Amino acid sequence: MTTTPINKGQFTLETPERAHAFECNRGAGVEADYAENRRLWTQLAQGQVVSDMPLHVDLELASVCNLRCPMCYTISDDFRKHVNATIMDGALFRRLIDECAAGGVYSIRLSFRGEAFLHPDIVELTRYAKQAGIREVSTLTNGARMDVAMFGEMMEAGLDWVTFSIDGIGKTYEEIRRPNKFDDMVAKLTAFAAIKRRAGRVKPVVKVQSILPAIEANPQEFYDIFAPISDMVSANPLIDFLQDKRALPKIPDFSCPQIYQRLVIGADGLAMMCSNDEKGEFIVGDANKQSLRAIWHGPEMMRARDVHRRHCGAAELEPCAKCYLPLEVRDETVVLDGRVVTAQKYVSGVEKVSQLNTPERWKRKGLEA
Repeated sequence: MTTTPINKGQFTLETPERAHAFECNRGAGVEADYAENRRLWTQLAQGQVVSDMPLHVDLELASVCNLRCPMCYTISDDFRKHVNATIMDGALFRRLIDECAAGGVYSIRLSFRGEAFLHPDIVELTRYAKQAGIREVSTLTNGARMDVAMFGEMMEAGLDWVTFSIDGIGKTYEEIRRPNKFDDMVAKLTAFAAIKRRAGRVKPVVKVQSILPAIEANPQEFYDIFAPISDMVSANPLIDFLQDKRALPKIPDFSCPQIYQRLVIGADGLAMMCSNDEKGEFIVGDANKQSLRAIWHGPEMMRARDVHRRHCGAAELEPCAKCYLPLEVRDETVVLDGRVVTAQKYVSGVEKVSQLNTPERWKRKGLEA
């Protein structure tokens, strides 16, 4: 049994009441299945139990992105050298959805490294997944390609959950997420909330997330803007993807929970050990040639689990040596409406977005900005 934290890093800025409402709305219509999924999400990871099929599968619709955010690994030359920039073949997606549905996989996510809405058939593929019986279909987006018409189409297709990455307010946001405009994003989310309200729907639940440094100076203002037009407001610690994490303080006896919870299939069909192996340095299978069940129980996934049972991930597996999940965190506080929210920061030397993407730093790392 592992004592490793199951959920780490991201934290909600919400009141307990709104956080509870978010969970209820997320599971609306499949309440019993949702409760069981949440129970198993923790229990399987803590007990290091390998289920017949993963609870969740990431099916990356696109491994390319339309933005160049300074804190994102996709902008590096190193990433471009290692990752096949493509969109997922529709026939492959449908076959994998059929396998997920037949095997009782509870949820899928349409995004991983790139921007899912770059896939021209995202509405159709979402509809296919829902009609096949997938109980939760979610995605993460920068929102650039999402307009009112698209939101309505995705709602009717059955999308259950969409997260918008909105880092900071005003100029801060626009410097990070250029060429997106802050006022445009606020107007979009306002319109999306109105569409749901008029339709009498609670889904898709809408979450807004920011990296913590982008809102530390004004967390209350950020919350006040987005709480009325979303279902949840949250934040993430800043992760420095260029930093060598081998020497940083680690959680004692860390064992990864993801390898008992989810399977990650890239846009090219290659299966990765986890959602933090962005470059695909530890490929565990090929969905173009193998079934999801075969990959989930295959020798490479079994090897990864064996390594983590021995608490040797960072020593024996390259992606684990570079991963932020094993890192120690320190707690800080954010005060909102008199509420004290515990915020986590990874033990690292970089705490500002402006420190990440500088020509001098890229040159030292042998990369191209």
